[in-house]
Formats: sequence, C-alpha cells, structure tokens
Amino acid sequence: MKSRSEAVSIVGMGYVGLCTAATFASRGIRTVGVDIDEARVEQIRKGKAPLHEPQLDTLLKHAVKSKLLEATSDISSANDTDMTFLTVGTPSQQDGSIDLSYIKNATEDLGNVLRGKRGYHLVVVKSTVVPGTTNGTVKRFLEQSSGKNVGSALGLCANPEFLKEGTAINDALHPDKIVIGSNDMKSANRLTRLYRKFYGPKLPPVILTSPEAAELVKYASNAFLATKVSFINTVANIAQQIPNVDVGTIAEAIGLDPRIGSLFLKAGPGYGGSCFHKDLQALINYSQNNGYDPTLFRATEETNEQQANKVVDMAETLLGSLSNKKVVVLGLAFKKDTDDIREASSLRVISQLKKKGAHVIAFDPMAIANTKKQLADQISYADDPHSVLKGADCAIIMTEWDEFRKLKPKDFQPYMKTPNIVDARRIYDPKEFSRLNYVAIGLGASR
Repeated sequence: MKSRSEAVSIVGMGYVGLCTAATFASRGIRTVGVDIDEARVEQIRKGKAPLHEPQLDTLLKHAVKSKLLEATSDISSANDTDMTFLTVGTPSQQDGSIDLSYIKNATEDLGNVLRGKRGYHLVVVKSTVVPGTTNGTVKRFLEQSSGKNVGSALGLCANPEFLKEGTAINDALHPDKIVIGSNDMKSANRLTRLYRKFYGPKLPPVILTSPEAAELVKYASNAFLATKVSFINTVANIAQQIPNVDVGTIAEAIGLDPRIGSLFLKAGPGYGGSCFHKDLQALINYSQNNGYDPTLFRATEETNEQQANKVVDMAETLLGSLSNKKVVVLGLAFKKDTDDIREASSLRVISQLKKKGAHVIAFDPMAIANTKKQLADQISYADDPHSVLKGADCAIIMTEWDEFRKLKPKDFQPYMKTPNIVDARRIYDPKEFSRLNYVAIGLGASR
C-alpha cells in the first residue's frame, strides 16, 4: 500500500497539469488530477489525452490502468493527498496584464477543502504568475479560506515549469533544473523530497530561492528565448537583402560561440504558442506598473508581430498582387508535434493575406479542428498536402511538420498554377528548389 507522502493532487488538467500528472504517475507517485471541465475529466478517466502531445497518450493510458492517476472534478479529493500543485491558466487581460482569476478561485476552493484537514499540507504554485503572486494573492486567499496560517499548518512554494510543447514529457522526465521558491525550509524540503523520489539518483540541480525570485526565473527564461528568436529574425531580414548570404550560415557560426549557443537561432515567421507572447506582455505590464519600461521586451514583441508581414511581403513580391490569388498555407500549429494554434504566426499571416484579398486554403496534420473553432469558414481547409496545392498561385510553409519536409519540387510543380514557394520555416534545400520560384526567410538572392 502506498504511503500518504506519495500522494499529490494537481488542480488544473490543462497542458502543464496533465503532463505533470502523467509523469508523476509514471514514476509510481499516486496522483489526483482535478479539473472543473467534466468532459475533460471523463476523457482523462478513459486514458485519452484531450490535447496532442507526443508520448502523453501512452503514459496516460498506463497511469489510469494502473490506478496511479485518478481524474475528478471534485477538489475535495485534494484532502486525501499531502501536496497540491496549482496548474490553472493565467491568461492575458486586454491590457496585457496577467489574469489571476483562475488562481484566486482555485486557491479559495482548495483552502475551503483544507479547512477541516488535520496535519500539514503543502501548496505548490506551478502556474506562471508575476512576482509577488505566491506570497500575495495565493497566500492571502489560502489563509482566508482555510482559516490556517502558511508556515505552520500550511506550506507554500512557487515551483515554475519549463515544459516545451512537442517535447513536454521528455522535459518533465529530464529537466535541466528545478526551481523552488519558499519562505521556509520545511516547505522547500518537502517539495525537494518529492522530486528526489521522482528522479532518484538523476535529480537535476535544485535552486532554492524566494517565491518572488522563482516566479521571475520563469519570465526571464521565456523573455530571453523570445528575444533570441526576434534577434535572429532581425538578422535574417538583413541577410535577405544581401546577395549570396544565408542567415543559416550566420546562425551556425554565431551559435558555436558558447556565450551565444545554437538553440533558438532558427529564423522563421515569429514565435507563437501559449507562453512567449502572454508572458512577455505580463512582464512588460508588471514592470511598467512598478516604474520601469522594459524597452527591449517591447521591441521583441514588436519585431515578432512584424515578422508575419515580412512573410506576406515575400508572397506579394512573387505574385505582384495577392488580390483574388489562391494562397496555400501549409501548417497552422505554432510548431510541429502539437495541435496548439494559440498566438500561432500562421494566424497573423492568414489575417494579412485576407486583408490583401487572397483566397486562403490551409492544411495541417493536427491543428485544423482548433483552427476551425477560431476562424470557422474565413478560410478553406484541405485533407492532405497534395490536394491543397491544386490550382494554387503560392504556397507558404508555416509549420515545420516532417511530412512537409519530405515534399520535393515534383510535389509542388504539377499541382500548382504557378510554383511560387515561400519557405517561412526554411525546411527546404534552396538548390533543390531553385527551379521553382522559391524564396526563404533570411536567404539573399544569388548573383
């Protein structure tokens, strides 16, 4: 029989919560996943992931079958565990500031449950929140609703996640660090003990700090990576103006410098997903409210927003005019191996194409259903990469799916009205595609 110290509850079965729950259960830790969405809970109970993430389905099926993972909409189940992770969403408000309503509600509900519990309970904030949230909003609502004090009957930690969509399971099983922010060693030690059980002898470096510092680590990490993306896209746009220059060579060379590194130096149509834009906006708003204007981060966001225009400009250069032209968008997800279209650069490109009068038809192996929920019939959709190209005036590569990488010039030329290719993801060999009207971000024309 499992000891109570091995039981954790996770409130919020979204992307982070579900991946965290599945990996905890995979290492023998009894886990209770809580979510207010009954349909989502029922799907998890059947061992089916309500989102696409490589390896998640397999882990989930095994976790549910072995009864190490239980899904419920009843938060009172947290009472039977020793530790609760808060993984609810923290979306942006209209002004870019963080919306803490889900955190407040989850904390209050959890506190009400813990009011009658005997013994110590640790609450861990894994949601991305601005500095001061754990010690401010969460602590206040937790103490008010539970009638208990943090530091004695309750423990409280900030423990940000660093999962990347498409590789989240591997990231959870093999992280480069664990950051724990707490006000007392009892809380920190309890959480460290859980991770020591989870990772065994392969425990990664554990950074113990204040909750505020832990919260800022998450924002600093995403802000730096986003800035790196906007940096290389800026260099790519310069390189594109210079004959016989390929930004790929520039990125390879500077990436060998250990001070720079090669990761996130792939020029493209701009970053997307649930984190970078949301977190940068929250950090900018937070900083401005505290008296400092982070000009660099505003420039990072502005550069990213403009990169979609650059992609459309390249299509317009090939076609002359986009009005009444059939433009194919290959890829809707913000990156491969996910069905997530949140803040995807494809949506910005599609918006610009529509404004210029183009008829847009798209294909994506995973993200069409989510796109239809957002765009409905504003664009057309195809069932495969070949049918989508029939009669097209231009094709724009927006997601680096492997099945797009495998396409050759012969897969474009016979189907398209005119073989104009805008490679916004730089997945093709320019020499191989030279017989088509091929352009790529950061690729200067040959003399």
